[in-house]
Formats: sequence, C-alpha cells, structure tokens
Amino acid sequence: MSLIKNSSYSRPGDFWKNGYLQTIIPSLFRKVRGVRYSRERIDTPDEDFLDLDWIQSGHERLVIISHGLEGNSYRHYVKSCARHFNQNEYDVLAWNYRSCSGEINKNLRLYHHGDTDDLEQVITHAIATRRYKKVVLVGFSMGGSTTLKYLGENGPNVPAHIVAAATFSVPCNLWDSAHQLTFKENWFFKQRFLKKMIKKVKQKHKQYPNEINIRGIDEIVSFGQFDERYTAPLHGFKNSRHFYRTATSDLHYPGIRIPSLIVNAKNDPLLGKECYPYKACKYHDFLHLETPRAGGHVGFYKPGAKTSWMDERALEFVRKFARL
Repeated sequence: MSLIKNSSYSRPGDFWKNGYLQTIIPSLFRKVRGVRYSRERIDTPDEDFLDLDWIQSGHERLVIISHGLEGNSYRHYVKSCARHFNQNEYDVLAWNYRSCSGEINKNLRLYHHGDTDDLEQVITHAIATRRYKKVVLVGFSMGGSTTLKYLGENGPNVPAHIVAAATFSVPCNLWDSAHQLTFKENWFFKQRFLKKMIKKVKQKHKQYPNEINIRGIDEIVSFGQFDERYTAPLHGFKNSRHFYRTATSDLHYPGIRIPSLIVNAKNDPLLGKECYPYKACKYHDFLHLETPRAGGHVGFYKPGAKTSWMDERALEFVRKFARL
C-alpha cells in the first residue's frame, strides 16, 4: 500500500495548529541565506526563453526544483530545498516558469499548472548538457502539479536518469483547489495571487495590445473569472471549465512509473477534498501519499531551524526509494 499513515511532521506547538498561520508566516517572514545561483537562459522551440538558476558543485546527482504559482527560484521554499540538497551532494537546477524570472517572457502565452512542455525541455537540457547519473524532481504547489502530470503523461518514456520525485502542497485536482479560493477565509490568498496575475497580464498587454483586452480587468474578483478571460484563451483551452478538466494532474497518476511522493497537509487552506487522492494512491506501486495533520500550504515550518521539514522529507524519500 502507498498511503503513508504516520507522518514524521508534527507542529511545534499550539500556536502552529492554524493552517493559515502555517502558510502565511513562513511566506512573509522566513529568510534563507547562503544560496548563490548561476543563471542560464535557454531558448524554447516557440522562440521564447526560460531562465534556469544553477548551483553546480561537481556532483553526479541533480535535483530539479519547480516553484509554485507566481513564485520563482528565489522563494524561501525553493532556496531552502536547493541549499539542503546541495549540502547533501547534489547539484541544483531551480527553473523559473515563463514570466517568473524577473523579466516578462516574449510570447503571448504565460504558464499554467498543466504546462509540462517547459519542464520537459528543462529536464532534457540538463541531461543533454551535463553529465549527471541520477536526477530527482521536487515540486511545490503548482510545481508539484506540473511534476506529477509530466511523470504520468510520459510513464515508461520518462528519461532513465530520473529516479524519484517529491512534491508538496499539490493542487491535485485543479478545479477543487481553485474552488477553495472562493471561500471568505481564503480572501487573503485569493487577493495576493490575483493582484500578481493581473499585474502580469497588464505587462503582457503592453507587448500585445491588440491580442489582450484588459478593459475591466481590475474588476475581476475570482480565479474562475481570471481563468475564463485569460488563462484559458491564452493557452489554447475553450474556457475555464475545459482548462480545469484537462490541465489537472490527477488524471495522469495511473501512468507514473517512478517512486513519487505527495505530501498534502490536512489543514492546508488551499486544498479541497479532491486534492487528497487516497483512492488513486492506495494500491499504486509508485505513488505515495502522506497527509500530516498540520503543515499549511508550503509551510511545514520549524521555527529557528535552517531547514524546512519539506527539505528533509524530500531527501529522506529519495534516499529510501531511489537508493541515493
């Protein structure tokens, strides 16, 4: 069975039992020092670009880290993971989704949860241009969704270099996760995401004034409205319903053929019931589901510690199931 019943994560005190606090406090206040990247820009087949941030120390193993919605390689959870793996004899590649590296991308399109083409190119590039013997994937929130969808879509055709994956706070069912942001208690998260996404569409409008209409954009109050008006048409979906139905990662879990971990805290304010795929994982030979009672969304904070529990858990899983 692939349901991990006893998680090693426990909240550090009663103050941390609140999933909202466990999410917000690390996001706003946690600082991770000592991470120095070297940036590489690669071209995409559609004449756009991706920015890759490397830590190359001459190791034979590589971890590829995918960030969350409107995040980047400098988010605290990415840098913490990068530092922890590098200190344990891994090179690091933390890549930035299109438009997330600090410079808006060239093309009309941006990125979305189900966009696996760019991740595939990043993986192919890393394997083809370096001499790594083993590669592991780590994804957070949206990055976890993209990682799992990529593994499931490709199944036995995933490069043999890739030996394991660990994902955290994954919106396994895209519609259910978006639905959580309609609740009053999630107003802070909804506003924070929408503000960033609307700002980015306005930047894209300056590049493509005839293709993108921003009239009334500041009146958008939900993810459903935003995805219907922008995410879906910019990325080839008929509408938001089509986007949620086809871009979601849980459709592809049966195809996963390498040891993969999903860690979703039960008090994650951004995940609904469908984001805890107990049935899909119960008898899966490769997909493992761990649902700690606490942790929030990309939280799992350890006050005063240099590492996050997510860093430690990802490395522990990789070592156990991939024998690394």
